[in-house]
Amino acid sequence: MPRSTALSIEDYLVALPPVRREVIATVRKLILENLPQGYEETLAWGMLGYGIPLARYPHTYNGQPLGYVALAAQKGGYSLYLMGAYMDPARDRALREAFAAQGLKLDMGKSCLRFKSLADLHLPAIARSIAGMSVAQYIELYERVRAPTAAIRETVAKKVAPKQAAAKKTARKSSVANKPAAAKPAVAKSTRKK
Repeated sequence: MPRSTALSIEDYLVALPPVRREVIATVRKLILENLPQGYEETLAWGMLGYGIPLARYPHTYNGQPLGYVALAAQKGGYSLYLMGAYMDPARDRALREAFAAQGLKLDMGKSCLRFKSLADLHLPAIARSIAGMSVAQYIELYERVRAPTAAIRETVAKKVAPKQAAAKKTARKSSVANKPAAAKPAVAKSTRKK
């Protein structure tokens, strides 16, 4: 299924075929029952999103609400994005161990847990992962994870800015030096005889 263009959560759910709607509804219910207070359900990036509203935390890198969990019906199956597990190695390890203990193959990249049916999921482990991080804890983790990136970006900017300024100055000088001299206005010759 291509990325949804629905304008509301209800529209998103109604647009799904009944079997796919049932899977999404089941996982959505699990998320909502275990989502700590302060997170908000929205439609974001063409999927169901659960994050921290900008009114609570406006300091995100992209100006969008800080996403914690997301759920989508994709073309070949479903995707459940667990940012808390992605940013916290202990949480990631616990999720992987729980799936392995149940004999389930965890198809998970950095944050995206892909599944074809509910039978592919260890729902209690997912519930624990979602329930285990308050808004305050998630903001603290986000800031701790982002701090090195922000520091690197700032250091690079400090090193690059003088080079960029020098390059612009050189480019300006070069464009002035390479500008052709202004042509002298042509003087019209008189064709009249004297």
